[in-house]
Amino acid sequence: MPALSPVRFMKCTESNISEGYFLRILRSLRRIIRVGDIHSRKLLSEFRITSPQMICLNALAKREGMTQADLAKEVDLSASTITGIIDRLEAKGYVVRTRGTADRRKVTLRITERGREVVYSAPGEMQDRLFASLLDLPEPDQAAIAASLERVLELMLAEHPELLDGTAADGVPAPTQTETPIHQETE
Repeated sequence: MPALSPVRFMKCTESNISEGYFLRILRSLRRIIRVGDIHSRKLLSEFRITSPQMICLNALAKREGMTQADLAKEVDLSASTITGIIDRLEAKGYVVRTRGTADRRKVTLRITERGREVVYSAPGEMQDRLFASLLDLPEPDQAAIAASLERVLELMLAEHPELLDGTAADGVPAPTQTETPIHQETE
């Protein structure tokens, strides 16, 4: 995460945000990113697979016969990113592409036995552990965490909303129309 310029930091500290809160939020975001990096490095060093590749393998292990477009939606990555990931997984023998017989343009993905072995032997995904931990919390706490993180994302994108408008190249999908904006109260 780039350092905050002195001018912007001064604007933050002169506004209504407490410097202590700002630093706590920034530190927490950095720690979240670090946990993800550590998990990714462990996967790469022990299993020679990246986190996005493992996420795709897990999705394919849960649901056979997806197309690349289906997989892209399932794991929230762009179609071009998925193509590269599948190319690498196929080269490792973890995934097979199969062309349809009725429509040769339709290509479905299937995880191989070798791919399943990686899924079952690798450490659980961070998302799975987080999900299990969140289940232990009361629903109001779950909602508060979700709303807070959505609000942080909204604030981070304030100057560059195009990053989530569906045209960004980072593969992050735009929010759906059915999602309630986080700044509106819900009943």
